[in-house]
Amino acid sequence: MAVSAAQRVVSLLPAATEAVCLVGGKDLLVARSHSDDFPPELALLPAVTAARVTLGSSKDIDDQVNSLVASAQELYELKRDILQRVKPSVIITQGLCTVCAISDDTVRAAAKELEPRPEVVSLSPMSLEDILSDIERVGASIGLEQAAKGAVAGLRARVAAAAARGAAVVEKAGGVRPRVLFMEWTEPIFMGGHWTPQLIHMAGGQHPLNPPDQPSGAAKPSFRIPPEEVVKMDPDLIIVCPCGFDIPTTLTELKSVVQCDWWKGLRAVQQGKVVLVDGNQMFNRSGPRVVDALEWLVVLFEGHPEAGPKDFPWQWWKPEEGQ
Repeated sequence: MAVSAAQRVVSLLPAATEAVCLVGGKDLLVARSHSDDFPPELALLPAVTAARVTLGSSKDIDDQVNSLVASAQELYELKRDILQRVKPSVIITQGLCTVCAISDDTVRAAAKELEPRPEVVSLSPMSLEDILSDIERVGASIGLEQAAKGAVAGLRARVAAAAARGAAVVEKAGGVRPRVLFMEWTEPIFMGGHWTPQLIHMAGGQHPLNPPDQPSGAAKPSFRIPPEEVVKMDPDLIIVCPCGFDIPTTLTELKSVVQCDWWKGLRAVQQGKVVLVDGNQMFNRSGPRVVDALEWLVVLFEGHPEAGPKDFPWQWWKPEEGQ
């Protein structure tokens, strides 16, 4: 694909924005989504989206989302005036999840109103391989194809090394994999889906409630489960990583959950095997830092999570933090 050296890029997905920056296109960005926060300097760019869901507890947010979806309303607003002003030549969006970001249909309709009409690049990754391929697609769309190939080659090498260590973890344990409960939302409980169970398996664990058994190597999309299913599985390890929440917010959200008898009876809780991860930054973003998440999972299963990637945002949950 032939592209101009003067691309003007609008990214409506934080994972795509990180991909743009990874391949050397940060200076091509002219606008971002309201959720973009990495690298931090992107805050200087205008935001062309806004959330219609107001911040609240996990349950409050879930109720708002369900209400908007039931009434066929968008969860996000697209600021068409800003979009017209920045005159993008490329808009990067997503078609995977209307809860996570603005819908692909809305973006394409808005693009038709712009002159000249920008190219719309829509990403819908399900697996780790999809994520890596999408980084190459992003690079090609903004004129940085070779840089993207080089960056992805580096990521693939890290994935291969992490997977080898994960296999060694399983071999050392005599083929036994720890059973993991990955909480992508706390109230109600939503299981990790898509690439997240795949990462857990590659690192040496297993995710029984939503295993990576799809043809792509990924799992089914995240879905809601009742606490009874968690109790029945009785995980060896719990990773709490709510989509969009940092660790302080996650601690607040867990306070109601940890008072429940079903939680207190879990073996992982009783044995101090509950770990919190910044779900705004890690795992839930389908961008380059999923490789950081994979590498961290490996050292977690090896028994020394503090040796993971620099500045990886995690901590052990302590019972007194539920008071």
